[in-house]
Amino acid sequence: MLLLVYIFNFLDRMMLSILAAPIQAELGLSDGEMGLLGGLAFAVLYSTLAVPLSAVADRTSRSWVITIALVFWSAFTALCGMAQSFLHLFLARVGVGVGEAGGVAPSYALVADYFPPRRRATALAIYSLGVPVGSAIGVLAGGYFASTVDWRTAFFVMGGLGILIAPLFKLVVKDPPRAAPVEGAPPRKSVWAVFRLLSRKPSFWFLAFGAATSSMLGYGIGFWKPSYILRTFDIGLWETSLFIGGVLLLGGVTGMLAGGAIADRLGGNRKWYARLPAIAFILGAPIYAAGVLTDNLWLAFALFIVPQGLAYVWFGPVLTAVQHLVDPPARATASALFLLINNLIGLGGGIYGLGLISDAYAPIYGDASLRMSILTVLPLYVVAGVLMLLAARTIGRDWVEEAA
Repeated sequence: MLLLVYIFNFLDRMMLSILAAPIQAELGLSDGEMGLLGGLAFAVLYSTLAVPLSAVADRTSRSWVITIALVFWSAFTALCGMAQSFLHLFLARVGVGVGEAGGVAPSYALVADYFPPRRRATALAIYSLGVPVGSAIGVLAGGYFASTVDWRTAFFVMGGLGILIAPLFKLVVKDPPRAAPVEGAPPRKSVWAVFRLLSRKPSFWFLAFGAATSSMLGYGIGFWKPSYILRTFDIGLWETSLFIGGVLLLGGVTGMLAGGAIADRLGGNRKWYARLPAIAFILGAPIYAAGVLTDNLWLAFALFIVPQGLAYVWFGPVLTAVQHLVDPPARATASALFLLINNLIGLGGGIYGLGLISDAYAPIYGDASLRMSILTVLPLYVVAGVLMLLAARTIGRDWVEEAA
């Protein structure tokens, strides 16, 4: 059920990417404005509100916070279909971000509560399949409705389905019993106390900024890839949806599961929770560049699958590492602080930044402006890899061992 809700989380979040072309055509929006809708409009409140909502989840019920968040973001997804201007769509996207702020970090904590350390990276990787699967379904559903009906219907249908599954989620998902407070034990840590604890751990900063740097590319390229395919190859919107959906499912699912399984196998040496993502990022950058540079559609498809998988390897190991930088009662709050950095920089900056670069390149490169924009930012994967290698140097001493 956590995976199903996460699928809807990313479905609602990324469906806008495949619908960018028809929305831009109807509302007359530039690449920069679409970047704002896909990135900053969503990311600012999504990133910041996740911290207090996760603190509430740590103190009350994680499953209730997720349920209410699901209803909220699904309702605003449906409202996106009623937008008549950039401002309308911007406000609706802000609402989606506000709702989704309560979904992910409490879910990480629930997974960590339910699974022992030796299986945690795999469990978190399975949960994180919501990223490629939700993105793929969002692209396919958006492309189908936009091709057969209109782009507004896609928002109405997917938002309504999210509201319908909320009662089922609350019925099925229960918070594990929490240990009774011990007399004389220190009080539960506040958000500020958790932040101060994490701020003294170098591996937290390297992991967070390494993930954020990679997410600038993951979100940025992921959002703009449908428009890039439409502008580069002579295919329609539905065929573009199949292309993107295939890359996400074949590459993304494989990379996500492999990252979690390998991290659990090598996890006796804590350094591998950071080394594994570093290797994946550095290997993926040149293959991604080759895919962007080719003019052959099928070769591009084959080349994109590999770096798509490598780009998702980090989820299982890094999310597990973050759970082990604090004691169990503070896990949701620690996850939210990690996501604050990851999403504010990655989601907020990546999509908008690529759109701005594309607008700047348009007078020079025309329809190839998105291609050149993607090539310009690909070296950030190497930067992310270096930051992960630095995290590997300190992660062992920052790790909090869990009582048996």
